[in-house]
Amino acid sequence: MKKLHKRLLPVMVLATGLLLAACGAKSSGTIEEGKVNVITTFYPIYEFATEIGGDDIHAINLLPVGVEPHDWTPRSQDIVNTSKAQLFLYNGAGLEGWVPNFLKSLDSDSKVIATEVSKGVDLIMTDEEDEHGHGDASGNNSGHAEETADGLHTDPHTWVSPKSALTMAENIKNSLISVDPDHKAGYEERYNQLADKLKALDAEFTAELSKLPNKEIVVSHQAFAYLARDYGLTQHAIMGLSPDAEPRGQDLVELAKTVKDENIHYIFFEELVSDKLAKTLANETGASTLVLNPVEGLTKDQEKNGDNYFTLMEKNLQNLKLALQ
Repeated sequence: MKKLHKRLLPVMVLATGLLLAACGAKSSGTIEEGKVNVITTFYPIYEFATEIGGDDIHAINLLPVGVEPHDWTPRSQDIVNTSKAQLFLYNGAGLEGWVPNFLKSLDSDSKVIATEVSKGVDLIMTDEEDEHGHGDASGNNSGHAEETADGLHTDPHTWVSPKSALTMAENIKNSLISVDPDHKAGYEERYNQLADKLKALDAEFTAELSKLPNKEIVVSHQAFAYLARDYGLTQHAIMGLSPDAEPRGQDLVELAKTVKDENIHYIFFEELVSDKLAKTLANETGASTLVLNPVEGLTKDQEKNGDNYFTLMEKNLQNLKLALQ
């Protein structure tokens, strides 16, 4: 074990401070007159809003391609656009720590309605210590892991489970109707179409994962608790709630022991996060690596190929089936 500790520790140090890659989607960053302008904070919300809103809205996704959501803070132009918009949609549950100060910075005559789209999701609390959130110039923490009075942290990765995503989509639909009741019928119709796809995805995950013999997954970033809870899996993570949270050498040693003891054959990594630690753990334990995508955004190639929440989640399911056989 000491030998493993020494071999893993240099890679752990190298991983500290690694920048994550593309996260977001292309959208016009200009307010459009005559449309319901909707500002979204990151990719899944943007996708659901555009699907439900259709031609009745103009959506602006704040996070551009190449920016990772956990450490991002808004620019002055984002404040200008949001002040002129009708609706501001954010995940909440501690994902966007900059939101309270951002909303206070909006023009005093702004009529934008802010909606926390994770409201109503049965949130997961963890004692995971995430001390690597970043703050902006005003001291506002933009990292993960909103802490409660009893020292627990909220896991914000609600959208990774289709069950939770369904609640989020309904919140988005209700918010659109509240600011634009004239197009209620269209919003309801398109929401129902999206809800049917999410329910079908949920049913597929339930049916396919329930019949697999193994239930333990090892992931690079602790982003899959909602998926694990809803489909009977157990998540073991190399890094914490924030994907740049630094793992301890002892944690890696213990995780390597778990991989061997539980006969785990695959270590999951993310395309938007460095795979160095996942590959090192796989090499030390004789495991292979596979992608498990937290769907926080699209890479440039995924965007070019027309990928979306559903195609990425389908790929996740196929990789889970392979790993858990």
